[in-house]
Amino acid sequence: MAEPQQFMNTSGERDAVWLATEPYSNRPRFSKLTKDIDTDVCIVGSGIAGTSIAYELVSRGVRVTMIEAREVVSGESGRTSGHLSSDGFSDIKDKHGLDGAKNAASSHAWALEHVGEVSKQLGVECEYRQLPGYHISQYLKGEPKHDEEIKQMKEEVKLSKSLGMEVEFRDGYAIKGWDGKPDQRDAAVFTKQATFHPTKYIVGVLKWLAKQPNFECYTRTRMMSADEKGFFNKEVHVKTEDGYTINCNDVVEATTCPLQKLSIVAEMEFYRTYCIAVRVPKGSIEDCLIYDEADPYHYIRFTACDQKDDYLIIGGCDHKVGQEEEDGRFAELEDYVRDRFTFAGSVDFKWSGQVFESVDLVAFIGLNQGKKHTYVVTGDCGNGLTHGVLAGKLIADEIQGIENPWSKLYNPKRIPSASSIPSMISHDVQINTQYKRHLQSDIPDIESLAVGSGGVLNSVTGKPTAVYKDDNGGVHKFSALCPHMQGVVCWNKTEKSWDCPVHGSRFSKDGICVMGPAKAGLPPMDEGGKATQTQAVEA
Repeated sequence: MAEPQQFMNTSGERDAVWLATEPYSNRPRFSKLTKDIDTDVCIVGSGIAGTSIAYELVSRGVRVTMIEAREVVSGESGRTSGHLSSDGFSDIKDKHGLDGAKNAASSHAWALEHVGEVSKQLGVECEYRQLPGYHISQYLKGEPKHDEEIKQMKEEVKLSKSLGMEVEFRDGYAIKGWDGKPDQRDAAVFTKQATFHPTKYIVGVLKWLAKQPNFECYTRTRMMSADEKGFFNKEVHVKTEDGYTINCNDVVEATTCPLQKLSIVAEMEFYRTYCIAVRVPKGSIEDCLIYDEADPYHYIRFTACDQKDDYLIIGGCDHKVGQEEEDGRFAELEDYVRDRFTFAGSVDFKWSGQVFESVDLVAFIGLNQGKKHTYVVTGDCGNGLTHGVLAGKLIADEIQGIENPWSKLYNPKRIPSASSIPSMISHDVQINTQYKRHLQSDIPDIESLAVGSGGVLNSVTGKPTAVYKDDNGGVHKFSALCPHMQGVVCWNKTEKSWDCPVHGSRFSKDGICVMGPAKAGLPPMDEGGKATQTQAVEA
């Protein structure tokens, strides 16, 4: 069982594969904010989006202050599968038209190239490389459904070519190293895709930023509000949990999900996704990206392990946050790998992350709805790294008044397309049914709760209580009501966290907020809860 401090470094009990070659100890450390300060731009969040935006602005001479509620790179950027890809343009075209698809393709291509340029310029060794991305049918060759899916994939290839992408369809193509029985030959081959080691890249850029005179960063500094003030709202006052104020011209919420009530939060769906890292002999499989067409789909990439082996990373098995059991997800991914790559070795890492899917399949990057100086980056749609890098240019340009041809597509103020409305309504109805948990209890009593686990105790006369029993049998109680919109949280036994099924906020087993849109943690309801929460925050 990890210590309470684990959730100050990452947003789950389980560590991602990236720690094998980039441990937490290698990340730069910054102090906590202890006074009121003035700056040009305040960036909230230190993941791929926050770091990319800071890099662009600092390079242009803007004074930037970054704040992070926990330690740097403690959010979803450190729990990704690490692919940089550009695809799915047929669906984007259906919702945003041909011009929208063109802008998506060109902006994604820029982001993929930009990571290589920045890593080379700063001397950051992060395993960046361009490589092919193979899209294959989920069905076996010879099955009617395989042929139907291949027909759709060929249409995607045709559209992608018209958008300027380097792509071709290869009938009968078999991925080198695939020696298992399932025959899924035929592939749409997207060249000039990319991959890298995400935390090595982010940490490298942060270390460069830390040396710049117009950059400062404060960790364990949680934003509680960002209010636009002054004549014509030309000032922004960012208030922290400790009561300090950051006075700035603009604020950027690079927090995966904006820290607000609804608005664009209501235009997204929230999913848990799962990954494992399996040892494979070096050179045994072609270095590539692999995606099947299942829903949810499986995705594969590779990263360094040691002199003998590489890691094959596979992800998938998505489900809505707090609405399904996690059992069997890792086993399904392992079976998928072993069926197709019979020489696969041990599974060294198992972890999960979170995906925010916008209803119209494009990220929200830019000036927030109803605001003049508050910017957001959210709705990653499974391409969080690509969109995070892209956000650097989009938001830096918008803050400086530079016209960008891609900004209209990603504009958070855009009106959802008519084809998106049914899914928005369906999603809204579905999440509102999650308030039924106000009438449910996960456990009959505390005594029945196993050690190392949690559950919500909901008595008829009292308020829902999130109860965690540690490995020693100690009991820790917290309010089970999410501070965001008062949904009742669920126990996530895979990551030992409390997850809200309404809008996806997450909290450590000790009640610390690790994922918005909630701003604050779960209030302790006994001395045990208070003690572990204090231990985690003050360590």
